[in-house]
This record gives sequence, structure tokens and C-alpha cells, in this order.
Amino acid sequence: MKVLLGFSGGVDSSIAAYLLKKEGHEVTGAFMRNWDSLLNNDYLGNPDVSADQCPQEKDYQDAQKLAKRLDIPLIRIDFVKEYWRDVFENFLSEYKKGRTPNPDILCNSEIKFGPFLKYAKEHGFGAIAMGHYAKKVFYKGHYHLAKPLDLEKDQTYFLCNLTEEQIAFSLFPMDKITKKEARFLAHDLGLVECEAKHGSTGICFIGERNFRPFLENYMPAQKGNIVEGENGSILGQHEGVMFYTLGQRKGLGIGGISHHNDGRWYVYRKDVGNNVLHVAQGDQEELLYSDASILEECNFIEPLPEENSECFVKFRYRSKDIPCLLSLKGTTAYLTHKNLAKAVTPGQWAAIYTKEGILLGGGIIDKVYRKEKQIS
Repeated sequence: MKVLLGFSGGVDSSIAAYLLKKEGHEVTGAFMRNWDSLLNNDYLGNPDVSADQCPQEKDYQDAQKLAKRLDIPLIRIDFVKEYWRDVFENFLSEYKKGRTPNPDILCNSEIKFGPFLKYAKEHGFGAIAMGHYAKKVFYKGHYHLAKPLDLEKDQTYFLCNLTEEQIAFSLFPMDKITKKEARFLAHDLGLVECEAKHGSTGICFIGERNFRPFLENYMPAQKGNIVEGENGSILGQHEGVMFYTLGQRKGLGIGGISHHNDGRWYVYRKDVGNNVLHVAQGDQEELLYSDASILEECNFIEPLPEENSECFVKFRYRSKDIPCLLSLKGTTAYLTHKNLAKAVTPGQWAAIYTKEGILLGGGIIDKVYRKEKQIS
């Protein structure tokens, strides 16, 4: 089968190419170009001063060398406008609301499995493939994703917004291999350009940035008060509510305050309307724990969960799955946390699984509660 593989020049996409060829597929690599600082300047009139930090051109050069070694053709596809419109504008909008978005999830559903998939269909490919660590399964008559062999690298969380149609047209060759095995294989194959890479970090397709200055190119910061508790004393000034995350301890600039003990301060609430950052002191972070939450803009693959069905929820990547009871009404999901969950953050996505690790879908965290009181 003719397969169009998202090919970044990293270990995962390189080994995915090797495995697909080994299975007998006719593989074409496609390097996606989704960020252009000069073009983004045209959109907002603000230059991206961090443009020289973007590693995309070096990655493309590495991808060309690796494609040649793997004996696959490599094309370059431009989705800059789509990425700005369907991913980055949402990213900025969520931050302006004081929420903490996860652009990688939209990057997958709206780019890698969106116009990239459409391009593949239009050019005669029978499937697309990615280097994600995920498993494609047929569950109760429908295509779903499930957790792969390497649970440490499980990336199904980032794929929770995919539709069944997107999954059905996709291959996931990394489902039965571990990251460690992939690196050993890259070494054995002499893929030196990708062997030493440590995987992508930073914002999807934008790369590592000095985060606060990068965002300030697109939305100016507004300083405000850091307040102890709900109505306590003013402890200092923040640089802009949008730049802080729930549970954050570092970078608050309020250490060593007189008449307080030596416990570390942490952020537990962001009041965007009043431009106030609420902090508390202590090691237990009890104000961050919740027992219920509401998800909006949910995406579920049929069959839809029944009322009060048991599920397991990952509220952020790398967090433990929390057992929950789920009720779904339209595109809104109501979750009761059977175990207290820490730092459930509005704007982030929650991925929902069966106890066997099959991904049912996900949604954007909208409200968080403890003892029926909204805490964020």
C-alpha cells in the first residue's frame, strides 16, 4: 500500500519508515512546514523575535539525509496558514482567557490528521502514518486508539481529539516497539542524524522558545497583584496572569516575606477578570485537589458512554489515570473523580479511557470543583 508518512527527521518517524517498509508498504516521507515567522508578522504586525531559535530548517536537512539512507522519497508540504488559523489562534485565545491550552492536541487533529490526511487522499495514498506511540484497534464495531506496548511513551493523550475517520485511514507502526528499542535500531541502521536526538519539545512545530517573551510578541502582558489566599494581603506583582500555571512554585518572586513561615508559595487560582493571581503557602497543595470537573467540546467515538459509566481519565500528559464516573450530554462531559485529582487545569484536555486502555475520546477542561464549589 502507498503510505504517506509524517517524517520529521527524528528517531520515531525514521524507525516508523523502516518498519512500514519492512511490512511491504511503499513509503513516501512528508516533512511538514507549519511555522513561518515572517508570514506570522503579516498576520498580527508583530515580528517573532525568536525566529532564529526555530530548528525547522536543520530538521529538514536531517530529514533529507535520513530519507536517502532509508531509500524513501521525501516531499515538503506547507500548512503554515492552516496551522495559524486552526491551532495558533486558538492557543492565543485560550491564554488571553487565562487558561492553559495544549496546542499539540489540536496540531494533531487539525494538521497532521487534517489537511495532511486530505493531501494524502488527493494524491493517491492508501493511508497516512505517524511516529506516535499508539495502537489502532477495532472496538465494539468501531476504530479506536489504545495504549501501546511502551506505556512510558504512550502518546494517545495527544490523539484524543481524532475522529474515527481519521484513525481508520491511519497506521501507527510504533505500537509494538519501545523507545529504547527504537534508539538501538536507529544505531544499528546507521541513522546517525536522528540517533542522538532527544525528541521534540516546546510548542508543536514552533519548538523551544523563551516562552514569556515569545508570547509577549502576540499579546502584551498586564501586571497585577499576587494575593495571599482569597482576600489576603498583597505579596507582590505578577507579570501577567496568563503566564502562570496552577501549582507553579518557581518564578513567583515572593520568597522571604516577613511574618510568614518558610513554606514555598504556589499558585492555586487565576482570576483573569480582576487580573489577580492567588497563592497559598505549604507543601501539601491541598487547594489544588478536585473531586469533579466539566469538559466542553468533547470528541467521542461511538458507541458513546452510558450514563454514569466508569472510565479512567488522564488530565494531562504524564499524569496518572484517575478513575471517574462519566455522564455525557451532547458535547459536554460531567466527571466525578473517584480519587482526588491534582491541578486539573481549565484549557487543558482530558483524555478518557476504558480500564483496558482503549481511548474513548476527550474534551477541554472547562470547570473544576471540590465539594460542589468551583475552584477553577
